[in-house]
Amino acid sequence: MRAGGRFGGKIDLGFGRSDSPQLWALVASAAWRRLRGRVRLGPVYRWRFTGRTPERILIAPPDLRLADPQIAHEIYHCRFPFAGTLIDTQGTSPFEIDVANRAWLAALHGFGWLRHMHAAETDLAAANARALVADWMMVHGRRIGGIAWEGGVTARRIIAWLQHSGVVLQGADYSFYRVFLKSLALQVRYLRTVAPEMPDGENRLRARIALAFAALSLPTAQTARRTAARQLSAELDRQILPDGGHVSRNPEAVLELLADLLPLRYTYSNQAEAPPEALIGAVERMLPALRFFRHQDGTLARFNGMGATSHDRIAAILHHDDTAGAPLLHAPHSGYERLAMGGVTVIADAGPPPPAELSHQAQAGCLSFELSSGRSHFVVNCGVDTYGAEDFRPLSRSTAAHSTATLNDTSSARFALSHGFGSLIGTPLIDGPRQVACRRLDSDGIQAFVARHDGYLARFGLYHERELALSAAGDVLEGTDRIFRKGGEVARTNGRDNVTVRFHLHPDVALFENRRHGLVLAGADGERWEFSCEELAPEVEDSLFFAGIGGPRRSRQIVFSYRASEHPEIHWRFLRM
Repeated sequence: MRAGGRFGGKIDLGFGRSDSPQLWALVASAAWRRLRGRVRLGPVYRWRFTGRTPERILIAPPDLRLADPQIAHEIYHCRFPFAGTLIDTQGTSPFEIDVANRAWLAALHGFGWLRHMHAAETDLAAANARALVADWMMVHGRRIGGIAWEGGVTARRIIAWLQHSGVVLQGADYSFYRVFLKSLALQVRYLRTVAPEMPDGENRLRARIALAFAALSLPTAQTARRTAARQLSAELDRQILPDGGHVSRNPEAVLELLADLLPLRYTYSNQAEAPPEALIGAVERMLPALRFFRHQDGTLARFNGMGATSHDRIAAILHHDDTAGAPLLHAPHSGYERLAMGGVTVIADAGPPPPAELSHQAQAGCLSFELSSGRSHFVVNCGVDTYGAEDFRPLSRSTAAHSTATLNDTSSARFALSHGFGSLIGTPLIDGPRQVACRRLDSDGIQAFVARHDGYLARFGLYHERELALSAAGDVLEGTDRIFRKGGEVARTNGRDNVTVRFHLHPDVALFENRRHGLVLAGADGERWEFSCEELAPEVEDSLFFAGIGGPRRSRQIVFSYRASEHPEIHWRFLRM
């Protein structure tokens, strides 16, 4: 399948072949995991998870996510603004209406919106929160199944119910109090059963976080607390990399997991319990990693599933960062590089894709980069429209949606978009770069690196290598792109050496040509950069910036198209004027 339009020409989006061995391995693994899960779970009857009802909630963990009392007002009037979609239930319980939007349903059943009710600090908001929790227990609490009981959703709900138990139970009678605790305990036992067979990734780690919260917040035997801590530690050690990144390589995963791990650390302290060493170590690694991915305006770099971010959300997490010093420049385990001089920040993807089972949001953006100066973004990746139309997802994941080079209008990785197995394996990235070599070249105040990937080797016999260097004052970013065969030999003239290099511009950047026929990028604050290339004359084409707060926005891109056999190496430069 091919798509044309704003990224120029017709782009092979890299849809996975049904005969890919990697694809079939994923299908077999997912099917086996699902079978094990069914065997472990057995007949899904609610009575299987009944047991002793806790007498009380010992402590309500803090919630570091931002809250908006205005949303509590909207919810009171039966308007539910979740996952980028506003649904008016017209007075009907939201748990009884038929909604096709899975993201909206996951947010509804995850109950993270209770923080807005808590922030309202009114008896009316508390009563509404209690009524909605009662509705859920009546409609979904008696029957296990559907999206409401998916492992990741259940984990979020347990955390939210514990964190905001104060507002839910405010003014509640004894009968509701007991029913609430009984349902909460049942969900904890259910999650404890399904957690071992959950798909790998962020939700599986969040399940262990939720069970650790429950072990601390509810009356629990010391052995159960130790077990929860041990299982959480094992998952943290496996998923949080030595440089603080997440195994999915998605910067947003670092942000979201910190929003749960920091409150968990505080809860251990408030209960006079020593936090697991793995928890302390993970948080201390992840906070610098979050700063690594952060541009100076507070947003996170758009790689591997990262969409729009709120400055305030990130600031709320980093407020708890007591680590000192500037962000790291080299994240070898996560596969990213950072150049930062003179108020200029360059963040680049210099690593292979994550494991296939963790790559459902991963993008084919190897060797792409973003350039910002102060609070203005100039060169960006297109990012993703987190809650937008699914039709845009394949395009936003393609190499053409990133500020890097494509060969023969083809993505450097493929995506499994099989209609037959979508519900089983999702849309993982397959057949991407296997070897990505990277080394720093810092010297005499200049920050630089060179990286190479083999994502096109199997299909075209070619490597892509990119070198980036930022001057000591941050005024010059020089880049070199090389396309070559094994051993450094020049590409053959065989019609399979067509190269397109793209630099996507932020929608707020104005672009014009100066008297020297150079392209000038003007930021919203008046700062200007001039772009030039020694060998080729650039073209300007339309683009789409998917990661806008309000959804996709029109933008532009600087483009070179040439043959690698004629230009094995091109040099380009961004000069701050």
